[in-house]
Amino acid sequence: MDTLLATLPILLILILMLGLRWNAARAGTAGWALALLIAIVVFGSGAQLLGLAHIKAILLTLDVLLIIWNAFLLYRVTEAAGAIQMLSNTIPRITSDQGMQALLIGWAFASFLQGVGGFGVPTAVTAPLLVGLGFHPVAAVAIPSLGHAWSVTFGSLASSFQALQSATDLSWQVLAPASAIFLAIACLACGYVVAHLADGWSSVRRHSLHILVMATAMGGSQYLLAVSGMWTIAGLGGGTMGLVAGLLISASQKSDKDSEPPIKLDRELLLAMSGYIALVVFTLILRNPAVYERLDMLAIRVQFPQLTTRLGFTTPAGYGRQIYLLRHAGSILALSSAFTYWLYRRAGLLKTGSGREILLSTIKRMAPSSFGILMLVSMAVIMNHAGMTETIANGIAVGVGTLYPFASPFIGALGAFMTGSNTNSNVVFAQLQLRTAQVIGLSAPIILAAQTTGGALGSVIAPAKIIVGTATAGLKGHEGHVLHRMAGYTILLVGLIGILTWFALAI
Repeated sequence: MDTLLATLPILLILILMLGLRWNAARAGTAGWALALLIAIVVFGSGAQLLGLAHIKAILLTLDVLLIIWNAFLLYRVTEAAGAIQMLSNTIPRITSDQGMQALLIGWAFASFLQGVGGFGVPTAVTAPLLVGLGFHPVAAVAIPSLGHAWSVTFGSLASSFQALQSATDLSWQVLAPASAIFLAIACLACGYVVAHLADGWSSVRRHSLHILVMATAMGGSQYLLAVSGMWTIAGLGGGTMGLVAGLLISASQKSDKDSEPPIKLDRELLLAMSGYIALVVFTLILRNPAVYERLDMLAIRVQFPQLTTRLGFTTPAGYGRQIYLLRHAGSILALSSAFTYWLYRRAGLLKTGSGREILLSTIKRMAPSSFGILMLVSMAVIMNHAGMTETIANGIAVGVGTLYPFASPFIGALGAFMTGSNTNSNVVFAQLQLRTAQVIGLSAPIILAAQTTGGALGSVIAPAKIIVGTATAGLKGHEGHVLHRMAGYTILLVGLIGILTWFALAI
């Protein structure tokens, strides 16, 4: 009975979001309220415990939102200056092969956009390009949605990976290697899915080697950046290297029939890329150990006492999430945004007053989802401190047993599908997955890699993201058709990660 009651807040969110189509903010508030009630009445949580749990939740939320807000701000600066449109106009001119167009635009370019923006941007930007090139509108939405799925965890300047660290209190050194390997394998699978969506099995056979080369460039680059401590730009680096590899492959295959003039790395194209070049440069400078260790003087941290429920469940004393403001990924993003804005103003690409417009659009876009994240984080922290997460973990361990490794990525996918975000999935389910792994005796990094990879793959079929893609591709009102087209591929991809998880734990 306790396990069932502990699960009710999660079940309520599922019902509200999937059945009644509530957004994350409304459903998260309802889940938070129910978790609070059950924590008090059933699990014996007192006022002090709940009050301090909410302070912890605010710190965790701030840690994630600093990245999300500033990542979108950088995207808006580059979009307002016309840089995204310039890149969008350039890439389709490179090849006339439809399969290669899908790989370049719907896989590599969409992954690059996920690395710098996320939040539905990859599909919103690339779907109209694919429609213009002759792709069916449903395929034009499905291709980039599934194509960039592998890059979600380390995309958006790794906000989902930051949430994974925050929710589990495990370091990037522990989490990055397994997560990056799982995502690299998912990258290869996404490439074959894109080729199949573009032109069936003939496209898969024709571009099989190209996909392998591009996936190695993308997944390998992301892995190297993630495990070397530069995980904030791992998704960006992976997408960039995929674009470079794809452009080189396309250039080597260009025939006389391709009448478009060659693409030149001229001043305008370099200017369009300058925001992301600045981001890489600032990240390399500020993540350098000699600089990084000197930037710890300005921090937000709170020491919490040991907390115990009336039923005896104890949370040890210690700091909550410590936020070092000067070296935070969000600060690097803010610095990059400011520099890029100054550069574009100097170049005449942004007019007077554009800064205010960019800030207002960022606030308008991010405020509703930010409140939803706060509610979901608060619910997760309450459940963790009340012993509800522990109770669910014990129930899963008894009920699922040896099948748990295969089920773990599906839990992550379910969380992302119901909340519309891998970040939210990691917030809601990462602690549960960690405790279940510990109870069963499984490797926590591998299970959490399955959680975030499953969440990344499942996030692209979330109704909120599908709506964004269909709106720009002229498919408003046909979201069901797109979901139907993508569902089978997504289940296969998540199932592949389930098998990979099982195999990784067996060796």
